[in-house]
Amino acid sequence: MIEIIPAIDIIDGKCVRLTRGDYNQRTEYGADPLEMAIRFEDHGLKRLHVVDLDGARMGKVINYRMIEKIAARTSLRLDVGGGLKTIEDLKIVFESGAEMATGGSIAVKNPEMMESWLSQYGSERIILGSDFKDKMIVVSGWTEQSDQELMPFLESWVKRGVTQTICTDVSKDGLLQGVSLETYNEIIKAFPDLYLIASGGISGIADIEKLAEMDIPAVIIGKAIYEGKIDLKELERFL
Repeated sequence: MIEIIPAIDIIDGKCVRLTRGDYNQRTEYGADPLEMAIRFEDHGLKRLHVVDLDGARMGKVINYRMIEKIAARTSLRLDVGGGLKTIEDLKIVFESGAEMATGGSIAVKNPEMMESWLSQYGSERIILGSDFKDKMIVVSGWTEQSDQELMPFLESWVKRGVTQTICTDVSKDGLLQGVSLETYNEIIKAFPDLYLIASGGISGIADIEKLAEMDIPAVIIGKAIYEGKIDLKELERFL
């Protein structure tokens, strides 16, 4: 059964969603991140993906106080990304209550640091961020395109010991127009042991069902929940 992972993206302490990763195309939602996390838990969800968008833009962890609140008030397993550039950033996230951390930009710009994190904390706690646009890896809160292609990038990190990755098609994120089924199918066939977490473009339950049929291990859902395209009650059958 596919693992359902709701997302909370934070700017200025508020739940937001970006369109295609554009900070100028952001939608703010009234729900407090903590209140939203509690709603997710009340519906039986076990894990939460938190993105510190302020941190991603500024290059350091910013919203750790909110991470602390969510960790203290819920039993959700938190994975956190955004702004993780140093071992100090990583420690802040873990000390704030996160169980896992996602390294995306660091894997491109400072792979030695990413390798040291894997060595120190293990692949169970360190997730590779492999966000892409036109099959090229993007970094720094999706504001920069790197020179690394998606599939070779994944291959290199699987060889280094990565066992799980969050893979977001930035060109689809926030559009509610469907997911990159072909790309995810290519990834899961090439790396069958990789815990692939698909992200970006989920428009409704049908998209989740398609991913489940392809044996994709997990999916992150954000805007479809906030915009009412998916009712949290509907997700309970996947649990």
